[in-house]
Amino acid sequence: MTDVLLRQRSEDPLAPRDVVRRSARRRRNWAALIWVAPAFGMYALFVLYPMLQSIQYSFYDWDGIGRAKPAGLDNWKAIFTQPELLHSVEHAFILIVFYSVLPVGLGLVAAALIRELRPGAFSTTARVLLFIPQVLPLVAAGIAWTWMYSSDGLVNQVLRAAGLERHTRAWLGDFTFALPAVGVIGVWVMLGFCTVLLLAGIGKIEPELYEAARLDGAGRVHEFLAVTLPGLRRELVVCTTFTVIAALASFDVIQISTQGGPGYQTMVPGVEIYRLTFLQQHVGQASALAVFLAALVLVIIWPIQRLGRDR
Repeated sequence: MTDVLLRQRSEDPLAPRDVVRRSARRRRNWAALIWVAPAFGMYALFVLYPMLQSIQYSFYDWDGIGRAKPAGLDNWKAIFTQPELLHSVEHAFILIVFYSVLPVGLGLVAAALIRELRPGAFSTTARVLLFIPQVLPLVAAGIAWTWMYSSDGLVNQVLRAAGLERHTRAWLGDFTFALPAVGVIGVWVMLGFCTVLLLAGIGKIEPELYEAARLDGAGRVHEFLAVTLPGLRRELVVCTTFTVIAALASFDVIQISTQGGPGYQTMVPGVEIYRLTFLQQHVGQASALAVFLAALVLVIIWPIQRLGRDR
């Protein structure tokens, strides 16, 4: 039997070539693993291991110092039964409107309008002004908007100048308007990123497609719906993914501007996790909320990513 196999292999001129190809492919795979190993080791040490620890802590009642006591599913049940924790998740979903829906929609409009401008100083200035909030630290943005939202801040001064003094208020201290006021900061921060990314995407669309649409008698709106919008599918997926994650994981702006107040009107999971861990020493409850938030982000982002891959 062995002689027959050796004879067949010697008669096949492609056999040595296949062996060489497989050997070369195996060497490339090992070389790739060697290059990736240091980065994967750092990722496992600083991301995967803490993530597994958080999952473990979520089943314990622990203050971060003393002995941990098994808590079963109590920490997880509290997410859905304690009003403070449940409302923080609800507020994060509300912020998706401000951090994602409005910036992406307004960014589409802004990108389409800037595309119509002739290259020059005005077009460049518009892009720079829109993108400036994205490069500013979120802490600085939170402090600046806290000043503007104060009783004597810029927002109320503009309202008084316009004869709308009865609408002035301490925006971040108002139980009704505190969360929308924080959301406006998110719109201001995310709009520039979405606009610049969508402008770059518009630049990759073939000009012939616009010319064909015009020859068919398409107007501006129909041209936007038939050519621009389909051509920006991947950029829209990136914008939506980035902004949705920013909304669900929001922390900096809210911690600086309201710290979750007044009451719990602007409390979000990121601030709640910080408060539970460092102020109340409920590490187990904070870990459960953090793991739940990570799972929630994955559940929401996965279909968005699938939409970007489908043809």
